[in-house]
This record gives sequence, structure tokens and C-alpha cells, in this order.
Amino acid sequence: MNAALASAAVVVRRTISASAEDLFDAWLDPEALATWMRPGAIRSTVAKVEPRVGGSYEITMQGQSGPIVHRGVYQQIDRPKRLVFTWASPGTELRDTLVTVDFVPAGKRTEIIVTHEQLPESARPSHSNGWTSGLQHLDEACQQGLLG
Repeated sequence: MNAALASAAVVVRRTISASAEDLFDAWLDPEALATWMRPGAIRSTVAKVEPRVGGSYEITMQGQSGPIVHRGVYQQIDRPKRLVFTWASPGTELRDTLVTVDFVPAGKRTEIIVTHEQLPESARPSHSNGWTSGLQHLDEACQQGLLG
């Protein structure tokens, strides 16, 4: 990654009490993904997932002003270490951006590192807040036993 992209990236980290395998699977299972991918004031989420390299996904979040659709294609699926996919939404001005999710085991816990690159400058704060909130919901879902 060059220095300009590195400085433009949004990076969010969270350590969760779950295995890397369970957390990795929560990103590719549509039911699990819909359970935790509800950042901020999102009331509900519907996810469609084609979990293979070159496969697509669609995440529709119901916000206060209507549905917000996110789409992308999986670029790398290396269970349980790394997931890389494109991400396009109204927040990215419908342009493809790139999300890399790293799963780093830490004893009985796993650190998740979300790196979102190629975002328009105006979209960085909302995506930083969104990933932070999303990972918080993933942590809560794990604590409540709501995932697989």
C-alpha cells in the first residue's frame, strides 16, 4: 500500500472473545451478518451473500430515511485470517472502495482489524463510525450467543 492510500484509509480495531473461525464465519453467513451489521441508527438489515472469490454480496440496511444498499464482490477469502471485498454504497458515491478484514488470534480472543481504503474524504468519518459501531454489535452478538 502506498503512503497516500495508507493515510486515506479508515482503520478500526476491536478484540472480541470468540475464535477467529467463528468471527470470520459471521461475515459470510447472511443470517449472522444481518444480525450484527446494524451500525448507528439502523433498525434492521437484510444480507445476501455468495461466499466465494468473485462472488457478490448485498447488504440492505433500513435507516430512518429508507433503505441503504451496499454491494460488493469478494476479492480474497482466506479463512480464518483475511477477507477482502469491494464496497459501494451511497456513502461512497456508488464507487467501489476496498475493505480488508484481518482476524488475529489473541489467546481465546480475536482482534478484528477493518481497513477501508479508497473512500472519498467526506465519507471517512461516517465509515469510521459505522465500522466501530458494527464491530461493537458483533461483539454484543457474540456475548449474547446470537451467532452460529
